[in-house]
Amino acid sequence: MASSFPNVSALVAEARRTYGQVFGEEAPGMVAVCAPGRVNLIGEHTDYNKGFVLPMALPLVTVVVGSQTSGQDVTVVTLTEDADKPQKIHFSLPSDGSPLSPGLPSWANYVKGVIQHYRAPPVPGFRAVISSSVPLGGGLSSSASLEVALYTFLQQHKPDDGDKVSKAVACQQAEHTHAGVPCGIMDQFVSVLGKEGHALLIDCRSLEATPVPLQDPSLVILITNSNVKHALNGSEYPMRRRQCEEAASILGKDSLRDATMKDLEGVKDKLDDVTYRRARHVIEEIERTVRAAEALKRGSYKEFGKLMIESHNSLRDLYEVSCRELDELVAAAMEVDGVFGSRMTGGGFGGCTVTLLEAHAIDSTILHIQVKTHFYTCA
Repeated sequence: MASSFPNVSALVAEARRTYGQVFGEEAPGMVAVCAPGRVNLIGEHTDYNKGFVLPMALPLVTVVVGSQTSGQDVTVVTLTEDADKPQKIHFSLPSDGSPLSPGLPSWANYVKGVIQHYRAPPVPGFRAVISSSVPLGGGLSSSASLEVALYTFLQQHKPDDGDKVSKAVACQQAEHTHAGVPCGIMDQFVSVLGKEGHALLIDCRSLEATPVPLQDPSLVILITNSNVKHALNGSEYPMRRRQCEEAASILGKDSLRDATMKDLEGVKDKLDDVTYRRARHVIEEIERTVRAAEALKRGSYKEFGKLMIESHNSLRDLYEVSCRELDELVAAAMEVDGVFGSRMTGGGFGGCTVTLLEAHAIDSTILHIQVKTHFYTCA
């Protein structure tokens, strides 16, 4: 299993160089912070239904380097693989406390959202450079990594009460109000509270988390990027959430977390086919995730892998958020001896797959995926 964050020093050095190029000499009080991306092992589209999820933090991070200024101006530069040169935004913080309005470029909305929801206002002016190794649009939560890193940066200049769960909630709110994504709490939560060598079983209703050891040296988590980029602020993701809320309302439940398959079958004649299938995925996925966490604790990797495949099939057929490239990556991985299970991870419509396999099978798995497909990147 990968440990710590081996790429942080290089990212910080890159950000510091850019800071010097853009702003001149480094300012007094320069700080550098980082926050990780995540991969979700199982429990997809269950977080906004108040269910369970099982993510783990990754050694892929977003770094923020910068310093406070004396005025109300904010200038942020971002380094991304998609741009030929650094991208810069500049705006002034409202002196009357009025809200910051979202706009273009879209990445700036994450910055504005975190400032808006920071729990120790008013935020001081600052200059900062953002650099990240988390793939954009890859389903590894580059957005939450950015939000949590920026929130951590603000904490260095204007400390809040240090409540980690509230920090994750504030970052989630930033994504809701300014990025336009009605996401659950999973991504921000594990970016804030992830523990090295563990997955995190998160109860998205109570916001309680249970670390699940993931330190077996014979085990590897392989992430494969389809290089099909998704955009969760499009219509499909919010539509899935509305369908789940509609099903819960017809069931007379606060959320699908409280529903059973028996309950769902009892109201099937009141639901259209699509809404029924969405609800069925969520109800079964919540139960799968609890079983998967227990299997992982016992070292029952074959059982865990079986549940991963069931999850992928459900996301493909019932929730309809997979795509051809993700399906091909999962199918290719499952053809290799030593692979326990594989599934799409993240919101879907592109992004990555996550595969659980024996360490000795890593080279043969990557080679087989390379032979069977032509669009992947492995990590």
